[in-house]
Amino acid sequence: MSAPPDPLDAPSTAAAPAPDEKTAVPLAIEDWLTVLVMAALALITFANVLVRYFTDQSFAWTEEISVFLMIVLALVAGSASVARNRQIRIEFFIDRASSPRRRTLERFSAAMVFALFTLLAGLSMRMVFDDIRYGETSPGIGVPTWWYSIWLPVLSIAIAARALGLFLREGKRR
Repeated sequence: MSAPPDPLDAPSTAAAPAPDEKTAVPLAIEDWLTVLVMAALALITFANVLVRYFTDQSFAWTEEISVFLMIVLALVAGSASVARNRQIRIEFFIDRASSPRRRTLERFSAAMVFALFTLLAGLSMRMVFDDIRYGETSPGIGVPTWWYSIWLPVLSIAIAARALGLFLREGKRR
């Protein structure tokens, strides 16, 4: 009697991810920013754990920096997903559409992402100006809050630019 085949020996049926499209601004920027932010988060958290374990104290600034870095990480990852056309969306309609309609829906999706993040950039700039005008400081470290809040409009503009690039690339496809 022979042993049943091992499922781990079977060839994988999962498709390999498609290679990234050529973009005017290299996608490696988002990839490396993601790596650097994740490394900084890991180091800060690890240092705080070690200090807490050995001294029963805590670095007060680590939570503030970690929250900031997690927001940056989410926005950088959002930029990468838009550039790669892998953002969260409802694909029910796109998967069932003809090729010309699919291209139209893809362009509409990119245009809506562009509009949303352009609006977010404009509104968040108002928040940055208020942070500067009123001289608000962070509760943990006491640095000006605009040091943190300035990155929301900057990264929103980056996402909007990636969406615009996607819109233009989708328009060139046949």
